[in-house]
Amino acid sequence: MAAMEQRMAKVFGLEGDAAWRRHANPWSVYTRIPGPAALVAAIWTYTRLRWWSLIPVGIVCLWLAVNPRVFPPPQSVDHWASRAVLGETFWADRRTTPVPPRHRVAPNILIGINCAGLPFIAWGLVARRGWIALFGLAVHMAGKIWFLDRMALLYDDMASGPSDGAEPR
Repeated sequence: MAAMEQRMAKVFGLEGDAAWRRHANPWSVYTRIPGPAALVAAIWTYTRLRWWSLIPVGIVCLWLAVNPRVFPPPQSVDHWASRAVLGETFWADRRTTPVPPRHRVAPNILIGINCAGLPFIAWGLVARRGWIALFGLAVHMAGKIWFLDRMALLYDDMASGPSDGAEPR
């Protein structure tokens, strides 16, 4: 796992197979997806609430921190969300266990798209321009959801056994 990915996993308590399996619960994934939008909304409340806005910001941050830890492992991994999270484990371990060639480029591009939305979110929040913040949030979330979809495909390919690099059936 790359150093940055290791640090991110550690921050969210995703060390070891048991932690990743808990996070693979669809409830964990689907209640975490609105997290960036909730955080943007909580920060946006500063205009009205001033320093009291730290309460909703804190609640969102607390939820994002505990979310991967609070759900039990899923009973099956037939859900898209479960496969997406478990695919992330393959992606994170790609230096020791290579992923099929068709999965080597798109995730990096999608991470780039995901990150490309962040400056617009920050700009929109600082300048109090809602449309800029929403644009950034849309770019960020499009990259993240598309990345998760690619991770579900990666899981499908990797869980079905070793590949010679050929496209799956």
